[in-house]
Amino acid sequence: MALGRKKGLFESNRVLFLPIESIFPNPSQPRRFFSQEGLEELAASIKEHGVLQPLSVRKVEGSYELVSGERRLRASKLAGLTEVPCILVKVDSEESSLLALVENLQRRDLDFVEEAAALARLIRTYGLSQEETARRIGKSQSAVANKLRLLRLSPDVLTLLRERGYTERHARALLRLGSDELQLQAARAVVEGGFTVSRTEEYVEAVLSPVPDKPTPKRKPTFLIKDVRFFLNTITRGLTMMKTAGVNAACERKETDDSILLTIRIPKAAS
Repeated sequence: MALGRKKGLFESNRVLFLPIESIFPNPSQPRRFFSQEGLEELAASIKEHGVLQPLSVRKVEGSYELVSGERRLRASKLAGLTEVPCILVKVDSEESSLLALVENLQRRDLDFVEEAAALARLIRTYGLSQEETARRIGKSQSAVANKLRLLRLSPDVLTLLRERGYTERHARALLRLGSDELQLQAARAVVEGGFTVSRTEEYVEAVLSPVPDKPTPKRKPTFLIKDVRFFLNTITRGLTMMKTAGVNAACERKETDDSILLTIRIPKAAS
């Protein structure tokens, strides 16, 4: 299906004014989050100017199912309208899903998580390949693959990033981390530190390739006792103990201008 104003797609160019209660939401609507503030602003505009762009609907078992225009439908309800302008389109459920996704992509209404989830749902529900999905929505296969890869992040990570307004590039940087735990730790660091994309990439690189700690050099022992007489007395006591034990040890002492030379002789066998 070539998406757009395909010949025969519209059952009629005539705009129908349908009761809001007769229009059911699109179960394949890719957009999950609607800003309440944004809806209220649109509702105020609708009260002033009306619904400027008709909604697209399709017939389903005697009623109508929304194809595109859920934000306008919600805002119309807030504005107190009882009916809205609609154009009837001839599409099946698969085409309806694709139209809803493409409209949101063109308007850039989806955040990166909604977009990835919508693509995955299309592929799963209708058995499409990545190549076929890419062709139908007018994107490259690599772009679709990159979007789907984001779903490898844990739901906690995705929720944290999207709620704090971080981008797809932030999320993609975290994919290099292998475990959910590391990804969540990194996501929290990103949010708490207000990281840019480049700072996020640096953080991930540091986690994956930590700089080894330099070994602490061994400190040489330092002696607080500066008086050499203490050490000389220690040697003298040692020699005295050896002589008392029957070892004929002897010590010759010679002093120079800057040092004291000691020569200690100890026989290999006691006398």
